[in-house]
Amino acid sequence: MDIKSPAAFTASPTPTTFIVNVIHASPGKQEEAFAVIQDVVHYVAERKEGFLWSTLAKSADGLTVVNIEAIQGAGNVEEFFSDPVFVAKFRKLDEVSSSEFHTYTVGDLVLPKRTAA
Repeated sequence: MDIKSPAAFTASPTPTTFIVNVIHASPGKQEEAFAVIQDVVHYVAERKEGFLWSTLAKSADGLTVVNIEAIQGAGNVEEFFSDPVFVAKFRKLDEVSSSEFHTYTVGDLVLPKRTAA
């Protein structure tokens, strides 16, 4: 049985690319917007090698949904948008929201400076 070691933080950040997609739901449409982006992310997770992980969250005020997604590199964005099924799924967001996304590369990793008592 092959047991992998647990994940650990390092002093310097691993060069990871993130997509941060902020989805501004139309009034009363947060659940629908969440379902649409959830479908998009699951599609990518099942089919695209560049996908690493995603966190989907709904704001407590009912106004936004956020997708924070780690991918292997900025080129993966072009790969995803070259897939017509992905594009059709992603465009469904326009029916229930407006959205914007940006691509980020990790520049710093900040960890707690607490010491054990």
